[in-house]
Amino acid sequence: MRHLVQSERTAFLESALVRVPAEGWSMMTVQATCGDCGKTTDDFTALFPGGVEDLVAEFSNFLDDKMAHVLEGVDIASMRVRDRIEMAVLTRLAEAAPYKDACRLALAFWSVPPRTLRAGRVLWRTADRMWQFAGDTATDYNRYTKRGLLVGVLTATTLVWIKDHTPNQAVTRQFLARRIENVLQLGRALGKIKPGSKSS
Repeated sequence: MRHLVQSERTAFLESALVRVPAEGWSMMTVQATCGDCGKTTDDFTALFPGGVEDLVAEFSNFLDDKMAHVLEGVDIASMRVRDRIEMAVLTRLAEAAPYKDACRLALAFWSVPPRTLRAGRVLWRTADRMWQFAGDTATDYNRYTKRGLLVGVLTATTLVWIKDHTPNQAVTRQFLARRIENVLQLGRALGKIKPGSKSS
Protein backbone atom coordinates (compact mmCIF):
# COMPACT_ATOMS: atom_id res chain seq x y z
CA MET A 1 0.00 0.00 0.00
CA ARG A 2 2.79 2.40 0.93
CA HIS A 3 4.58 1.67 -2.34
CA LEU A 4 1.35 2.34 -4.26
CA VAL A 5 0.88 5.72 -2.55
CA GLN A 6 4.48 6.69 -3.30
CA SER A 7 3.99 5.68 -6.91
CA GLU A 8 0.92 7.93 -7.13
CA ARG A 9 2.82 10.81 -5.53
CA THR A 10 5.63 10.45 -8.04
CA ALA A 11 3.21 10.25 -10.97
CA PHE A 12 1.43 13.41 -9.84
CA LEU A 13 4.72 15.23 -9.37
CA GLU A 14 5.94 14.27 -12.84
CA SER A 15 2.71 15.59 -14.35
CA ALA A 16 3.00 18.80 -12.32
CA LEU A 17 6.57 19.36 -13.49
CA VAL A 18 5.26 19.90 -17.03
CA ARG A 19 3.31 22.93 -15.79
CA VAL A 20 5.61 24.32 -13.08
CA PRO A 21 7.91 26.36 -15.39
CA ALA A 22 4.94 28.40 -16.60
CA GLU A 23 2.69 28.41 -13.54
CA GLY A 24 5.11 27.97 -10.63
CA TRP A 25 4.73 25.86 -7.51
CA SER A 26 1.17 26.96 -6.83
CA MET A 27 -2.40 25.81 -6.37
CA MET A 28 -2.97 26.87 -9.98
CA THR A 29 -0.49 24.20 -11.02
CA VAL A 30 -2.06 21.70 -8.62
CA GLN A 31 -5.57 22.29 -9.94
CA ALA A 32 -4.45 22.06 -13.56
CA THR A 33 -2.47 18.88 -12.84
CA CYS A 34 -5.49 17.35 -11.13
CA GLY A 35 -7.39 17.93 -14.37
CA ASP A 36 -4.55 16.38 -16.37
CA CYS A 37 -4.50 13.30 -14.13
CA GLY A 38 -8.22 12.91 -13.67
CA LYS A 39 -7.99 13.64 -9.95
CA THR A 40 -9.76 16.03 -7.59
CA THR A 41 -8.17 18.46 -5.16
CA ASP A 42 -9.28 16.06 -2.41
CA ASP A 43 -7.22 13.36 -4.10
CA PHE A 44 -4.27 15.76 -4.12
CA THR A 45 -4.72 16.50 -0.41
CA ALA A 46 -4.80 12.78 0.35
CA LEU A 47 -1.47 12.35 -1.45
CA PHE A 48 0.08 15.58 -0.15
CA PRO A 49 -1.51 16.51 3.20
CA GLY A 50 0.84 19.48 3.53
CA GLY A 51 -0.34 20.96 0.26
CA VAL A 52 2.04 22.60 -2.19
CA GLU A 53 4.87 22.46 0.38
CA ASP A 54 4.63 18.68 0.36
CA LEU A 55 4.70 18.67 -3.43
CA VAL A 56 7.86 20.77 -3.57
CA ALA A 57 9.47 18.61 -0.87
CA GLU A 58 8.57 15.55 -2.95
CA PHE A 59 10.41 17.15 -5.89
CA SER A 60 13.59 17.23 -3.81
CA ASN A 61 13.09 13.61 -2.80
CA PHE A 62 12.47 12.73 -6.45
CA LEU A 63 15.86 14.20 -7.39
CA ASP A 64 17.53 12.51 -4.41
CA ASP A 65 16.19 9.15 -5.57
CA LYS A 66 17.48 9.75 -9.10
CA MET A 67 20.89 10.68 -7.70
CA ALA A 68 20.99 7.58 -5.50
CA HIS A 69 20.05 5.36 -8.42
CA VAL A 70 22.92 6.71 -10.54
CA LEU A 71 25.39 6.40 -7.67
CA GLU A 72 24.28 2.89 -6.73
CA GLY A 73 27.12 0.45 -7.17
CA VAL A 74 29.84 3.08 -7.57
CA ASP A 75 33.07 1.78 -6.04
CA ILE A 76 34.17 4.53 -3.67
CA ALA A 77 36.97 2.58 -1.97
CA SER A 78 39.77 4.32 -3.86
CA MET A 79 38.11 7.76 -3.90
CA ARG A 80 38.96 10.61 -1.56
CA VAL A 81 36.11 11.93 0.57
CA ARG A 82 36.09 15.23 -1.33
CA ASP A 83 35.76 13.34 -4.62
CA ARG A 84 32.86 11.30 -3.29
CA ILE A 85 30.98 14.40 -2.17
CA GLU A 86 31.78 16.23 -5.39
CA MET A 87 30.49 13.28 -7.41
CA ALA A 88 27.27 13.20 -5.38
CA VAL A 89 26.61 16.92 -5.80
CA LEU A 90 27.39 16.92 -9.53
CA THR A 91 25.26 13.81 -10.05
CA ARG A 92 22.29 15.42 -8.38
CA LEU A 93 22.70 18.57 -10.46
CA ALA A 94 22.93 16.46 -13.61
CA GLU A 95 19.69 14.71 -12.69
CA ALA A 96 18.10 18.09 -11.95
CA ALA A 97 19.19 19.60 -15.29
CA PRO A 98 15.98 18.69 -17.18
CA TYR A 99 14.04 20.50 -14.43
CA LYS A 100 16.21 23.59 -14.06
CA ASP A 101 13.30 26.03 -14.19
CA ALA A 102 11.45 23.99 -11.58
CA CYS A 103 14.57 24.07 -9.38
CA ARG A 104 14.85 27.84 -9.72
CA LEU A 105 11.21 28.25 -8.77
CA ALA A 106 11.61 25.80 -5.88
CA LEU A 107 14.43 27.94 -4.49
CA ALA A 108 12.16 30.98 -4.68
CA PHE A 109 9.31 29.02 -3.07
CA TRP A 110 11.45 27.91 -0.12
CA SER A 111 12.96 31.38 0.39
CA VAL A 112 9.68 32.72 1.81
CA PRO A 113 10.29 33.04 5.60
CA PRO A 114 7.45 30.78 6.84
CA ARG A 115 8.92 27.95 4.73
CA THR A 116 12.61 28.31 5.50
CA LEU A 117 12.56 25.90 8.45
CA ARG A 118 11.16 23.11 6.33
CA ALA A 119 13.51 24.05 3.50
CA GLY A 120 16.38 23.38 5.88
CA ARG A 121 15.00 19.94 6.70
CA VAL A 122 14.59 19.11 3.02
CA LEU A 123 18.18 20.12 2.26
CA TRP A 124 19.41 18.23 5.31
CA ARG A 125 17.87 15.04 3.93
CA THR A 126 19.73 15.54 0.66
CA ALA A 127 23.02 16.21 2.47
CA ASP A 128 22.48 13.12 4.62
CA ARG A 129 22.02 10.90 1.57
CA MET A 130 25.18 12.33 0.02
CA TRP A 131 27.22 11.63 3.14
CA GLN A 132 25.77 8.12 3.31
CA PHE A 133 27.00 7.57 -0.24
CA ALA A 134 30.40 8.93 0.82
CA GLY A 135 30.54 6.24 3.52
CA ASP A 136 30.09 8.47 6.55
CA THR A 137 28.89 6.56 9.60
CA ALA A 138 29.45 9.22 12.27
CA THR A 139 26.84 9.30 15.01
CA ASP A 140 28.33 12.03 17.20
CA TYR A 141 28.29 15.81 16.75
CA ASN A 142 30.49 15.40 13.64
CA ARG A 143 27.49 13.91 11.86
CA TYR A 144 25.54 17.13 12.27
CA THR A 145 28.53 19.35 11.52
CA LYS A 146 29.25 17.57 8.24
CA ARG A 147 25.67 17.68 7.06
CA GLY A 148 25.18 21.27 8.14
CA LEU A 149 28.27 22.36 6.22
CA LEU A 150 27.15 20.43 3.14
CA VAL A 151 23.74 22.10 3.24
CA GLY A 152 25.56 25.41 2.83
CA VAL A 153 27.58 24.03 -0.09
CA LEU A 154 24.44 22.67 -1.76
CA THR A 155 22.58 25.96 -1.43
CA ALA A 156 25.42 28.11 -2.76
CA THR A 157 26.34 25.72 -5.56
CA THR A 158 22.74 25.39 -6.73
CA LEU A 159 22.44 29.18 -6.94
CA VAL A 160 25.56 29.26 -9.14
CA TRP A 161 24.33 26.32 -11.22
CA ILE A 162 20.98 27.99 -11.91
CA LYS A 163 22.76 30.82 -13.74
CA ASP A 164 25.58 28.76 -15.25
CA HIS A 165 25.45 28.42 -19.04
CA THR A 166 29.10 27.50 -19.58
CA PRO A 167 30.08 24.28 -21.41
CA ASN A 168 29.99 21.27 -19.10
CA GLN A 169 28.92 23.55 -16.24
CA ALA A 170 32.53 24.67 -15.82
CA VAL A 171 31.73 27.59 -13.52
CA THR A 172 29.65 25.36 -11.25
CA ARG A 173 32.36 22.71 -11.09
CA GLN A 174 35.05 25.24 -10.20
CA PHE A 175 32.84 26.86 -7.57
CA LEU A 176 31.94 23.50 -6.04
CA ALA A 177 35.58 22.40 -5.85
CA ARG A 178 36.49 25.58 -3.98
CA ARG A 179 33.58 25.27 -1.58
CA ILE A 180 34.34 21.64 -0.78
CA GLU A 181 37.96 22.56 -0.06
CA ASN A 182 36.78 25.32 2.28
CA VAL A 183 34.41 22.95 4.05
CA LEU A 184 37.07 20.28 4.47
CA GLN A 185 39.47 22.82 5.95
CA LEU A 186 36.80 24.01 8.35
CA GLY A 187 35.82 20.43 9.14
CA ARG A 188 39.40 19.56 10.02
CA ALA A 189 39.60 22.61 12.28
CA LEU A 190 36.33 21.76 13.99
CA GLY A 191 37.46 18.15 14.36
CA LYS A 192 40.22 19.32 16.64
CA ILE A 193 37.71 20.98 18.95
CA LYS A 194 35.75 18.51 21.04
CA PRO A 195 32.44 19.51 22.61
CA GLY A 196 33.09 21.19 25.94
CA SER A 197 36.76 21.77 25.29
CA LYS A 198 38.35 25.13 26.03
CA SER A 199 39.97 27.14 23.28
CA SER A 200 43.60 27.98 23.79
